[in-house]
Amino acid sequence: MDSLVEWLLFLVVFLSISLSSSSAGRIGIPRGAAVLKKHHLPLKRAFSGDLHTYFYTQTLDHFNYKPESYATFQQRYVINYKYWGGGAVSAPIFVCLGAEQALETDLQTIGFLDDNAAGFNALIVYIEHRYYGESVPFGSREEAFRNAYRMGYLNSAQALADYAEIIADIKNNLQASHSPVIVIGASYGGMLASWFRLKYPHLALGALASSAPVLYFDNITPSDAFYSIITKSFRETSESCYQTIRRSWSVIDSYASQPWGLSVLSSKFRTCYPLNSASELKKELESIYVVASQFNQPAYLVNRVCAAIDETQTDDILFKIFAAVVAFNGNNHCYINPPTPESQTVTGWKWQTCSEMVMPIGVGENTMFQPNPFDLNTFINDCIRTYGVAPRPHWITSYYGGNDFNFILQKFGSNIIFSNGLRDPFSAGGVLEHISKSIRAVTTTYGSHCLDLFPKSDNDPEWLTKQRNIELRIIKGWLATYYADIKAYRKG
Repeated sequence: MDSLVEWLLFLVVFLSISLSSSSAGRIGIPRGAAVLKKHHLPLKRAFSGDLHTYFYTQTLDHFNYKPESYATFQQRYVINYKYWGGGAVSAPIFVCLGAEQALETDLQTIGFLDDNAAGFNALIVYIEHRYYGESVPFGSREEAFRNAYRMGYLNSAQALADYAEIIADIKNNLQASHSPVIVIGASYGGMLASWFRLKYPHLALGALASSAPVLYFDNITPSDAFYSIITKSFRETSESCYQTIRRSWSVIDSYASQPWGLSVLSSKFRTCYPLNSASELKKELESIYVVASQFNQPAYLVNRVCAAIDETQTDDILFKIFAAVVAFNGNNHCYINPPTPESQTVTGWKWQTCSEMVMPIGVGENTMFQPNPFDLNTFINDCIRTYGVAPRPHWITSYYGGNDFNFILQKFGSNIIFSNGLRDPFSAGGVLEHISKSIRAVTTTYGSHCLDLFPKSDNDPEWLTKQRNIELRIIKGWLATYYADIKAYRKG
């Protein structure tokens, strides 16, 4: 279970970095916070002897020809040959594109590949993202993250070029030049999967992009949409729960304004250390509500939080909120501001959000949270103070597209599945409508973040099974067309 917890922490690290990039001066993008063991989310079984680990000597900088660009590092990837039909029959290759976490977490939790590879006679490949896990340049994590000069090689374009080199090398080594590749990714990895198909169509026949907010850049999506979806989830679950949370912020501020207030709040919420400010408490409460909505299924976290609030018989709003904290985290000796050293993922993602991954997510007036709008100038200044580098807020849409996305992709894009659960707040920035006959949107009303890529279970709801079956049917269609085209090409 520890590996699953680590993976979920990584998937939602945006929020543990910062709940919003706003006038409050916090760097980061909302993504979540600690989803702990108590939630009993599905665990991917170990592959035992089926996995083979390799290291590829990777180029540090794919886009320059300066001497230092030719430096290399060892990039880790894993292959499972168990189900593969072989290169001689051009059997397909499923590639999981790693995101901002160690490779082990994908092995434990991205069950879609192993659950379905046998039906396709597919090879399974997992590639670790540069700067994460063991794929760290400059010899060590400390050296890789030493300064902006070294972190500058950490970006999505370099990562995609890494994947391209490794995929091409695998196909060459296995004499599988005509084996079609399907790339798969979750969240940021889902964005990478869709962008890889657009940038490297000669290497990937298609992409499954799960919970990929490719349209949450450059103000394409309304800034407050993320928190609006969270509010909707809570309000639909329980009006009284929603109202209690909405009122709680002013109560916390009222306590904090008193000379003794922070001490009382520390006691009421059993903090691990005395609170230094009200915002410290509010940030952690906000992260609970975000994670509960983002990963509601299959543990029904929103229901759990709201049940604790509604069933606590007291007029003390903060006591009700504390009951929700306990319900979310389980029984601990303390709850708020626990000592947590900054992980490799948090360090890396802070840099990525302060360079290219600028999502203008803020909190609007009509949510259950206190308003906290995104302010680009403040965000830029915070990043400059932290790294000495200003973000490029328009680069993602310049490089990958986004504006007029549907119209443009109709003309040159193909073979991408954008899957989203509409209870996931990141679905606000997802592709929710079909773009063309081969760029399809697969949505579920009650789905959560990346739920379709979790290992299948006997307890899966019918709508989740249907979502996965639709995705598989689309992929089968891509492969059937590909094999027909290859056959005709060889005859010609």
